[in-house]
Amino acid sequence: MESAEIARRFLRFFEERGHKVVPSASLIAEDPTLLLVPAGMVPFKPYFLGQRKPPAARLASVQKCVRTPDIEEVGKTTRHATFFQMLGNFSFGDYFKEQAIPFAWELLTRSESDGGFAFPEEKLWVTVYLDDDEAIDIWHNKVGVPMERIQRRGLEDNYWHMGVPGPGGPCSEIYYDRGPEYGRDGGPVADEDRYLEVWNNVFMQYQLSAVRSKVDFDVAGELPAKNIDTGMGLERMATILQGVDNLYEIDTTYKILDSAAELTKTRYGRDPRADVSLRVIADHVRTGTMLVADGVMPGNEGRGYVLRRILRRSIRNLRLLGSGDERYMHELTEVTINAMGETYPELKVDAPQIHAVIDAEEASFLGTLRTGTAIFDVAVEETKRKSGTTLSGDQAFKLHDTYGFPIDLTLEMASEQGLKVDEEGFRRLMKEQREMAKADAAAKKTGNADISVFGQLLENAGKVEFLGYDQTSAESSVVGILVDGASVPVAGAGATVEIVLGRTPFYAEGGGQLADHGLLRTSGAEVDVLDVQSPIKGLVVHRGRVRVGEIRVGDEVQAEVDVERRKAISRSHSATHLVHRGFKNALGETAAQAGSENSPGRFRFDFTAAGAVPPSVLRDVEDEVNAVLINDLKVNAFYTSQAEARAMGALAMFGEKYGDEVRVVEIGDYSRELCGGTHVHSSGQLGLVKVLGEQSVGAGVRRVEALVGIDAFRFLARESLLVAQVTEQLKVRREELPERIEGIVTRLRTAEKDLEKLRSAQVLQIAGELAAQAHDLHGVSVVTHRAPDGTGPDDLRKLALDVRGRFPGDRPAVVVLAGVPSDRPVVVAAVNEAGRERGLKAGRLVGVAAKALGGGGGGKDDVAQGGGTRPEAIDEALRMVAETIAGQLA
Repeated sequence: MESAEIARRFLRFFEERGHKVVPSASLIAEDPTLLLVPAGMVPFKPYFLGQRKPPAARLASVQKCVRTPDIEEVGKTTRHATFFQMLGNFSFGDYFKEQAIPFAWELLTRSESDGGFAFPEEKLWVTVYLDDDEAIDIWHNKVGVPMERIQRRGLEDNYWHMGVPGPGGPCSEIYYDRGPEYGRDGGPVADEDRYLEVWNNVFMQYQLSAVRSKVDFDVAGELPAKNIDTGMGLERMATILQGVDNLYEIDTTYKILDSAAELTKTRYGRDPRADVSLRVIADHVRTGTMLVADGVMPGNEGRGYVLRRILRRSIRNLRLLGSGDERYMHELTEVTINAMGETYPELKVDAPQIHAVIDAEEASFLGTLRTGTAIFDVAVEETKRKSGTTLSGDQAFKLHDTYGFPIDLTLEMASEQGLKVDEEGFRRLMKEQREMAKADAAAKKTGNADISVFGQLLENAGKVEFLGYDQTSAESSVVGILVDGASVPVAGAGATVEIVLGRTPFYAEGGGQLADHGLLRTSGAEVDVLDVQSPIKGLVVHRGRVRVGEIRVGDEVQAEVDVERRKAISRSHSATHLVHRGFKNALGETAAQAGSENSPGRFRFDFTAAGAVPPSVLRDVEDEVNAVLINDLKVNAFYTSQAEARAMGALAMFGEKYGDEVRVVEIGDYSRELCGGTHVHSSGQLGLVKVLGEQSVGAGVRRVEALVGIDAFRFLARESLLVAQVTEQLKVRREELPERIEGIVTRLRTAEKDLEKLRSAQVLQIAGELAAQAHDLHGVSVVTHRAPDGTGPDDLRKLALDVRGRFPGDRPAVVVLAGVPSDRPVVVAAVNEAGRERGLKAGRLVGVAAKALGGGGGGKDDVAQGGGTRPEAIDEALRMVAETIAGQLA
């Protein structure tokens, strides 16, 4: 039975039993404490906590999940994986154990012809929590499971909670006996390799008041409404129903593994080392594809880093199998899309964008691998030469920061060389680099309040009504005030506050559109609104400062949006839609939106693309968009079903997930997009759009920045004035400027080259004089010299080699020169062959000098270069070099 059919049967069974089937939530978790969804119940957590009302009392889903704590073990075993799917049925205060247990048993044991999975009853074992006699009674007396196949287990195995105060309760798990060839007798308590867990029923019946660990918590009492949370691993079910040994041999995974083996001309099952790489590739390509499809982009932070790490491990393992510089990720991604597309049809719709992102990351990392591996090899050689066993944190950080080498890859490759890595040192350096940015980002999105506080506000206030599409001012009432993350009844002048209103005209930041600013006014207070966020769906939080008076919960309030700012942002948002359509017309459907920011008077627009966009295309898109403005097309917004919007050809942001009902914004017949933002009434209100340029912001993603309206006009006015000033200076017509400037630049570059040649010749003129002034130290000719300030590193190197070449081949010679090209000193050392035979090494001498200069450096034995930060120490550095040579020769 294929994986897609397993999912279909599960959902059909529970739909027939009154469950509302909901689609998988995005892998991007709504919970700000999570990067990605790690379990099937996570999207339902707000319902279990009472923060939101569920869409129905009974739900069922197939949820995509990603877990990466054991990523290093993926491939080494056949049990670990990063991506998996959880089939789940959920009850929110509706049915409980007496129905949940028979549901699970019926679906597992019912015949295939009747829509079940046809598990032999005698193959199934059950575990329950130690004192859950109620569950045992249901299993034995109602379902008919023999007592010898029911086992009691403790808190570690059969009790569930969220890790924080909240609902919890005992579990009852179902195991499938794979037979004696997989392990010993005795049920799940004896061997969980032979007895494979397929289903977990969680009975949420208690309120936990304190949670200290998995097995240490306090129970406050029973929940007023008891809930059911179940999970059945799709990959485990497929392993059993397809008669294979492990998850790497099921239909969806093995297709990727087999394709990787074919591409790299290997065969699974022959070489244990190759098998590890094939399993890594199969798992990681599938995970990477699913993450990209949900809008995650490769990056160096957060979930972007998770994706980058996963993709790069795939690419490196392809190289370990002998792929060289061949690019195979496109083919493997295509196989993944076909394998998973029946369950997740959006993969096939978004295939061009998924390919664009993954192909670009592969191209980028292959270059990183070439450079980084060479640097890594040098670091390993140096460490081993010194009889060391650990690569320093500085070396690991340099590989990461300078060459883009992920730390996990450094750890993996070091382990292959029998070395460790100073992870603590690396983490310390990374922490110093990232700490401030992380703090800023966290404060921006979640403020100081715990999400449970927001959940309580939503429960008290209900969903906040947004009036801002039609109004920029409105009467409302204060339903909640937060100060420093805690609910308060009143806040006085000077306080930084977060205020929730019953309804609001203020737009909360989202969909790329910046938040509104404005003013809240009561009979006794005024609050400046400086930011508006929606920390959980349905809640709008106004952040700002109390200017005067005291604001209280229950106050009637006049909410007033800064109208000019709103209009400017709306113009930018409408312009973004037009530019999106323009790039699709110019580059094709692969140019999908991957992010945006709509600010007053300007916007940035990110889109997927394989490479840089030619200037001619930028000009064409700009011309096309401004033609739309001249035609003054009407802007229309309306609500419809997601299916109908797709059928109309409405564009959606790549990776964004939408509800059943969506808002469509049309600009004439030119643009049609799903969008919740605010817009102008007609395209002519934009006035003018000026594209400033484009750049790369990551693998497979380009960014365009542009100005709108009066900002675009002012920019062009400044540009026109500048051109007028230049034409006046050069005494030419405007159309002649490019040719005249090109001529001036060409002559300037020629003059600079001539000056460089002259300067080099002047420097080299003193080579003979320096050789003649050499000191004799124990039979070695030694030249130490400070070059004139401004002498460049290349000239110093040429001079050192020239002076060295003026000594007879059998005469040992050392030349050490130092200078200050700009503000930092540089030192170059050159040793001839006869000098090297006396044990003198250029790299060591440069190290001595560079240390005195407050820096570092090195190189080969015959010539080396270094530098520092203390130009005043050059004379001291040259003296120390001379002393080092004398001491070594003596």
